[in-house]
Amino acid sequence: MTTLLPAVLPVGLIILIGFIAGRTLPLQRSTLSQLALFVLSPALVIDSLYRTQLSIASSGKLLIGFAITSGLIYAAVKLICKILRLPPSTTTGLTATVLFPNNGNMGLPVVTFALGDPGLERAVIYMIGSSFLMFCFGPAIIQGKGILPGLKLILKLPLIWALLCGVGLRLFSIQFPFDLDQGVQQLGAAAIPIALILLGIQLSETRFQPGVKEILGAIARLLVAPLIAFYVGRFLQLEPLNLQVLVLQSAMPTAVNSFILVSEFGGDQELVAKAIVTSTLMSFITLPLVLSLLL
Repeated sequence: MTTLLPAVLPVGLIILIGFIAGRTLPLQRSTLSQLALFVLSPALVIDSLYRTQLSIASSGKLLIGFAITSGLIYAAVKLICKILRLPPSTTTGLTATVLFPNNGNMGLPVVTFALGDPGLERAVIYMIGSSFLMFCFGPAIIQGKGILPGLKLILKLPLIWALLCGVGLRLFSIQFPFDLDQGVQQLGAAAIPIALILLGIQLSETRFQPGVKEILGAIARLLVAPLIAFYVGRFLQLEPLNLQVLVLQSAMPTAVNSFILVSEFGGDQELVAKAIVTSTLMSFITLPLVLSLLL
């Protein structure tokens, strides 16, 4: 439990500040959402790729494992929602809840505490793959208007271009002149706090009474997703540390940025907001369980 407190409590504090701000200040959620999606998140992607030393030899199978796991989770959620005949907004909300884990501001600290620097290196690789899925294909997945409209939407957003820019900077060892990378780093550092404040504002406008959908979505995110990741990793015969990182990162609660995607591109915002808080609180119980099975 004490291992998780440094990762979870700062998140809760910023959400609480956003909650108070939402109750006391006339803030516009749409403005903050657009700022996070179109300015701050691209900066975070560029900065992460610019500063991270990627080990291609050890990352290939891990990224394949992430991709297969995400595909299976997405297919499972869509199938279950179709069988239950849930409305499109609920389906979109549950998809965002289960598909996108909080493997950045929560996953990286937890992996560091549990697996040390070697685990952190692999966790960053996982986070980049997850960022690619969320920021590049997430809007198309949320809108659900087909492949071609989805690709058009992806190309209109700055996030795919930020990813390509970051990869290019790393691949060609390009250095920012005049310490301009410090400006990009500061913009990227603001992405997570703004997203958490936005979540707090949304919660200030919502009666927090998590229902069956939110609880089931949280269980799927925290327990079913890492179980799928475990069997995918075993199938790919990942080395032990890569398998541990794949499972542990897949066991994180719902990503805060999933709320931003739903806010911008459609879906049940109230469901996602409640699921983020519910899954984060439940992770105090589930993450120690996952860690005890992995270590």
